Amino acid sequence: MNDKNGFSFASMFEESLNNCNNIEGTVVTGTVVGINNDKAIIDVGLKSEGRLFLDDIKHLNQTDTVSIGDKIEVYIEKSEDRNGAPILSIEKAKKEMDWNNLVKKMESNEMVEGVITGRTKGGFSVDINGTNAFLPGSQVDLRAVKDITPLLGIPHKFKILNMDKQRNNIVVSRRAAIEAIRETKRKEILKTLKVGDVIEGTVKNITDYGAFVDIGGIDGLLHITDISWKRINNPQDVISVGDVVKVQVIKFGAESGRLSLGMRQLIESPFEKIAAKYEFGKPYKGKVVGMSDYGAFVEIEGDVEGMVHISEMSWVRRNANPSKVVNIGDEVDVCIIEISEEKNRIGLSIKKCQPNPWQQFADENPAGTRLKGVVKNSTEFGVFVGITDQLDGMVHISDISWDRRIIDNLDERFKSGDEIDVVVLDVSPEKERISLGIKQLTEDPFEKALSEINKGDIVDCTVKEVQFSGLVMELFNGLTGFIRKAELSMDKLSQRTDKFHVGDKLQAMITFIDERTHKVALSIRAMEIMNEKEAIKKFSGDQSDGVSSLGDVLPDEIKN
Repeated sequence: MNDKNGFSFASMFEESLNNCNNIEGTVVTGTVVGINNDKAIIDVGLKSEGRLFLDDIKHLNQTDTVSIGDKIEVYIEKSEDRNGAPILSIEKAKKEMDWNNLVKKMESNEMVEGVITGRTKGGFSVDINGTNAFLPGSQVDLRAVKDITPLLGIPHKFKILNMDKQRNNIVVSRRAAIEAIRETKRKEILKTLKVGDVIEGTVKNITDYGAFVDIGGIDGLLHITDISWKRINNPQDVISVGDVVKVQVIKFGAESGRLSLGMRQLIESPFEKIAAKYEFGKPYKGKVVGMSDYGAFVEIEGDVEGMVHISEMSWVRRNANPSKVVNIGDEVDVCIIEISEEKNRIGLSIKKCQPNPWQQFADENPAGTRLKGVVKNSTEFGVFVGITDQLDGMVHISDISWDRRIIDNLDERFKSGDEIDVVVLDVSPEKERISLGIKQLTEDPFEKALSEINKGDIVDCTVKEVQFSGLVMELFNGLTGFIRKAELSMDKLSQRTDKFHVGDKLQAMITFIDERTHKVALSIRAMEIMNEKEAIKKFSGDQSDGVSSLGDVLPDEIKN
């Protein structure tokens, strides 16, 4: 049967059934329309009202009273029971709303609050306002937590990582929440942080080179050199993980987020008083408190330490390992040689508190002083000789003998421990060097020989050595000379060294003398030219063609 508008009761009945089926499994808002003993009558817009226990409503809605007209969220389990009344649940409504609320928070990346209730396989159980969630062990904290007991039973912030309604499974992370909170704090701090700020932080980690301090979401490096004015071998000697420390921002990059912190900057620098309190060059008592490969650290008062570089430890042991000179705990006299307030550095010297043995030696042994010494060792460039208990001098190879032919094989001629006579040639306290001589103990035998010859003299000589470039000739009194290949003869075909032999006796003209090096240049060619011109003069009687000077005989390259 149809009404005048074309609607049939059958279609209306079918639509009513569909509405009933669609509403099942959903949460709707119901109205309390009556109270019957221990139950409330709830109208949810269906043809019949449902009923809920008053105690359930009070408990789940956390209220003391339920009144007619109150609005209540209910879950419709079934639109009609066998009596035609809907089956309602306030508990399931709450769970459904809580689930949907958590879905929204996960989608919006919001944090939720929950309580860790206990351990479960692979992690821990978390109660989020009555909804159970799973916290993986790796998501408890930023670092592995050995004992979770202190975290149980108290509220924590979590981030929802995943939700599966079919399995009723929720995975949360406390670690992600901590990171998010730290990042928020970090951004807030970055907006206001500036160099010079004094803040409190917690020591999170300690390394060999310093400590990392958390100042509320930002980790700053407290370098070992900025912990104390006093030198520190290990940061753990001064601070420990978990310590709350007051630090100053000494360097900060707003873009990079890199932060350098300092503790010593909050304490008056002891170096500011050093220059006024201590005199340069004056000896002070100190205690060796540290060693390195390049020197020793000496404490002169309280937190004030200075460095004695290896070069300032001893006048005579310049390259010795510092541990061979001093040991930790030794009391030593030191002099201040440098103070740098900018670098917070004090340079100390042990040797300058003692007389300079090089200067003492120079004062007591001027050049020309003859001494006895002990051979220490020989090298290719000379011989080292011990001349006092502390000082060594060196005889350079050029000062060993006047005769340069006998300066080879020094290690055979001068053996360690041999006592020899030497003469002081020069002393340089600044360079810490003493030059000695052996040949200067006697007169130069070549000076007399050189005084007996002149350029242009014809001399007898003996071939000492045959070389491709010429002949080494022996003259007299140890003098040697050299005839270049081109000076062996006027005849170019005869300018060959292979026709001469060691021991051959020759005559040659002296064309060059170097008194400093004792070198003498000889020429057979020049002698032949002179002899030829003298012969022409003798037989021709022509004075105009005669030899007028030595320059007429000498080759052009020798004259120049």
